Amino acid sequence: MALATPLLLAAEVRAASTLAPCGEIFVQGGAECEIYVGPVCEGMCKPVSLTAACAAELRAECAGECDAEASVECVGSCEADCRADCEVDPGEFNCQLACQADCSANCDGHCSASTNMAECKASCEATCSADCDGQCKVTPPEVDCEAKCQAACTGSCDAQADIDCQVDCQAGGYANCRADLEGGCKVHCQRPEGALFCDGQFVDVGDQLDACVDALKALLEVEVYAEGSASCQGNTCQAEGEIGCQCDAGGSPAGGLALMGLGLLAWRRRRS
Repeated sequence: MALATPLLLAAEVRAASTLAPCGEIFVQGGAECEIYVGPVCEGMCKPVSLTAACAAELRAECAGECDAEASVECVGSCEADCRADCEVDPGEFNCQLACQADCSANCDGHCSASTNMAECKASCEATCSADCDGQCKVTPPEVDCEAKCQAACTGSCDAQADIDCQVDCQAGGYANCRADLEGGCKVHCQRPEGALFCDGQFVDVGDQLDACVDALKALLEVEVYAEGSASCQGNTCQAEGEIGCQCDAGGSPAGGLALMGLGLLAWRRRRS
């Protein structure tokens, strides 16, 4: 018995969304996000998979120390390019994705000489995500390109002004953060709803998984689908992800269980 059925199509909306329910983790256009459960999930809770979530957590801790303002030159240069892009199709223009793309394009340069480029880049991207989120979530989707680009470029340039400070401030906190977060990741895996990973990085959603899914859907315009498999022998069904279910005498899941949540749930950016 196999399941690969579309469950929910993203609404045709362009609403600005906040990624606060997702721990303000950096998520870019084209990201692939999946929910895993059980032992397979726990095996994914490795230090390398906790970098982005730690960067988001450490950025918040460093916010009071790192609070530089965007330069006029940065905002002006950004807005000229932004308006040219936005005016091609204003209805499709996404403030947060545009802001994050402009900001994160500088992360490789900022981190090229770093002794730990992965952590440096994660710190840079987390700074971009938070500042872009702060500016774009208050910008209504129906406003014109000038207002959208002002928000996108202010967020990008605010973040760029803070990047060096944030990278330095966060550098000493990764080891402790990963140690703390690994246990939390495994706890999420043991829950019936599972743990969320985007591009292989754990997303610390706390108790806001549904809100995080909604935020990702609004931001990335995605389809949601379920995928999983199970086999029955005698009175027992075994599903991918080490989740079992009791079957009736006919060998089918008891009560018509649809296996939703078994194996993995994934959503990917919809392609036109």
